[in-house]
Amino acid sequence: MIALQVLKDPVYRRFWIALLVSQFGGWMQSASLAWLVITLTGSAERLGLVIAFLFLPSLFLALPAGALADRLPRKMLVFYAQGAMMVLALTMALLILAHRATFGELLAFALLFGSASAVDVPVRQAMTVELAGRERYPGAISLNSFAFNFNRLIAPAVAGLVIATLGIGWAFLINACTFIPLLFVLFGLPSHPPQEAGGSLIFQVRDGLHYVRSTPLVLSVLLLVGWLSVFALNFQTLIPAYSRLVLGLQASGYGLMVSALGAGALVGAVLQAVTGGARPLRVLLGGGLVACSLLLLALPAPSSLVALFWPIGGFGMITSLINANASVQTAVPNRLRGRVMSIYSLVLQGTGPLGAYLTGLAVQLLGGRQGALVLGIISLLGVLAFSRIRWPRTVAFPAD
Repeated sequence: MIALQVLKDPVYRRFWIALLVSQFGGWMQSASLAWLVITLTGSAERLGLVIAFLFLPSLFLALPAGALADRLPRKMLVFYAQGAMMVLALTMALLILAHRATFGELLAFALLFGSASAVDVPVRQAMTVELAGRERYPGAISLNSFAFNFNRLIAPAVAGLVIATLGIGWAFLINACTFIPLLFVLFGLPSHPPQEAGGSLIFQVRDGLHYVRSTPLVLSVLLLVGWLSVFALNFQTLIPAYSRLVLGLQASGYGLMVSALGAGALVGAVLQAVTGGARPLRVLLGGGLVACSLLLLALPAPSSLVALFWPIGGFGMITSLINANASVQTAVPNRLRGRVMSIYSLVLQGTGPLGAYLTGLAVQLLGGRQGALVLGIISLLGVLAFSRIRWPRTVAFPAD
C-alpha cells in the first residue's frame, strides 16, 4: 500500500507525526470556538459570521501565497505561518481564562487566525509533494487525510470533556502547545529551492489562472468543489447550531456529534488509503452523499438517529475532497504547483465566508431542519448538473 511506503521515509514520518499532534489541537480549538460563539450569543447567524471571518482571508491571500510558494522556500513560509497561529491560540486562551473574551475579539481572532491559515494551507500542500515525491503523493494525501479525520473523530469529543471539566480556555491552550512539535520538525527539514523565481508576482498568479482555465478536468473539479463549499460542506457552522438550537445538546453531546462526522470521514480516508490514486468521479459521488446527509437532517429525528446522519456526510465530504485534491495535484506540472494549489485553496476556503454565513442565516431564519433541507436540495441540484460532465476514472502525471 502506497501510504505505508511513504511512512518508511523517516523525514516524512517525523513531519506526519508532528502534523498529527498539531491537527489534534486544531480540531479541539475549532470545536471550542464554535461552541463558545453559540453559547455566548445564542445565534446561528453570529456563529456563521465568525466562521466567515475565519475563511475570509483566503479570498485575498491564497493566490499571493501560492505564487510565493513557487518563489520562496516553502518550509520557511509554513514555519512562520504555524508560529503565528500558535501565538494567536495562546493569546485567545489567556483572554478566555481571564474572562475577557468578547464577540468582537472572537471576530478579530478568527480574521487573524484565518490569515495565517490562508498562507499555510496552499504552501504546506505544495511542500508535501516535495517531501513525499510526486509518485508517492496519493499515498501522502491519504495519510494526511487519515490524520486529519482521526483527529476530527477524537479531538471534538476530548474538547467537549475539557470544556465541561476545565473550561473553554484550556482547549485553546492545549492547541497552542500542540504547535511546538511541528515547529521543531519544520526547523529541521531540508530546504528545497523554489521551482521558479522569474517573473513578477502578478504574472505568476495569472499564469496559474490561465492553466486552470485551459485544463477542463482541473476547472471542473474546482467548480464542483466551490459549489459544495458554499452549500454543502459548512459543518463547522451547521453542527453546533443544529446541536444547540434543534437538539438542545450540551458541550459533551455536541462533541460527540462532531466526532460522528469524523467517524464517517475517517472511514472514507482509510478506504482512499487502501485504494489509492486520484479518481475524479469520486468527487461527484462524494458530493452526492453529502447532499443526502443534509436532506436526512430535515427529518424530525432524535439525537441518537441524527448521530447516524453525520457519518454519511463525513464519508462523502472526505471522499470528495481527497479525490479533488489528488486529481489537481496529479494533473498539475511541478512548476505551477504552488499557484494552482492556491487557487484550489481559494475555491475551497475562499468560498467559506459565503457558505458559513448562508448556512447560519438559513438555520436562523428557517430553523435547523428546514435550513438543512434547503441546503441539501441546492447541493443535490449542483451535483446533478455536474454529473452531465464526462469524468475520467483516473488522472495521469503530466510531462513537466
